[in-house]
Amino acid sequence: MPPYLRFRVRMAHQAMLQFVASFASSLGYIMLGFGQVLVGLIACLALPGLFAATRPWPQALGLFAGQALLASAPVWLLRKRLLPEQVLLWCRPLPIPARAQWTANIAVAGIIIVPLGMAYALSTAIWLWQWPDWLRPVAPQAVLLTAGSLLLGWIVSTLVLARRCRMPAAPTLHAHRPPPAPYVPRVPSLQRMAAASPRRRAWTALHHWRQLFWLPFWRGENVVGIQQTVLLLGAVLSIAVWLWRPPVVPPTLWAANAALLLMLLTDRGDKAVTEQIALLRPVAAAWPAPIDKLFRFARVSALLPGLAVMAWFALLTLGHLGRASSAGYSTTVATVWLCFAGVAQVAVIALRRLSVNGRVGLVISAIIILIAIGSELWN
Repeated sequence: MPPYLRFRVRMAHQAMLQFVASFASSLGYIMLGFGQVLVGLIACLALPGLFAATRPWPQALGLFAGQALLASAPVWLLRKRLLPEQVLLWCRPLPIPARAQWTANIAVAGIIIVPLGMAYALSTAIWLWQWPDWLRPVAPQAVLLTAGSLLLGWIVSTLVLARRCRMPAAPTLHAHRPPPAPYVPRVPSLQRMAAASPRRRAWTALHHWRQLFWLPFWRGENVVGIQQTVLLLGAVLSIAVWLWRPPVVPPTLWAANAALLLMLLTDRGDKAVTEQIALLRPVAAAWPAPIDKLFRFARVSALLPGLAVMAWFALLTLGHLGRASSAGYSTTVATVWLCFAGVAQVAVIALRRLSVNGRVGLVISAIIILIAIGSELWN
């Protein structure tokens, strides 16, 4: 194997290991809340390609193209892990032949597509075993369309990696001037915090929290800000639909979804803050000012998204006490749900020294109890 190809393949394997490790602590939560959904999604993975064989050619073409884009989505989402910017800057001056680059891109895309192809094969086997009436006349064409969409997804994934290889170098400034010393301009303000007025100290602490714990979660390849926003919006939407009670889906399912997203919101936020503190602590140790108060404030701030979700639930349930009886839900159960959710949120932040299994057990237990309480809201 050529050295460049071996380097790219090893880097892709390392990126996949890091990606899987980042979800290791969340696997218990995901399987608890979405285990059956994931099994159903795997069974339906090949459905668009199979169903395309039964439709007229314009609809079949749309389903085929959508299936190919779906197959290439993992490579597009992981493109920054598979080809980090530092590696691009390092490889660009090297005399790497175009053929070697294309071979490496095909191989790296195959590392993602081959496991996906196994899932496609399992999904196709499930549908062939079920053997529905609409599939029987077009089974060979349906299998060919599914395989073709997967192959087209491989080609699109290769083109995504090739485009990233040709991206222009973004930060050319740093190669010509030394980077400024990090946070040096902010150290004097930290020294003056003790002598400043309480209002000035509060604004200064809020400014440092924004610079050190808010902005880094939205910059570069950090996805913590987007992740927390999605969890927050999902929890708010789940509570709204839960109290709306659409006739199609049982309310208990929305109660379970709201409890799961609420606990994940606080757990993931606390984990992100803890990791950021671990990165800042060696640098902050050299500052001639105590930084522990800012770290404590950052840990407490991880509660704010969960408190916002709980406030939304309280507004919808307890904000209109006169309408509770007509709406049919119990304000007592809503109060108990809020009280236990608050205790669970504080426990996640306070019991930080628990082991990984202990923390997973704490979060899962809180989710189960919240689901049990929420299921009695309409009784």
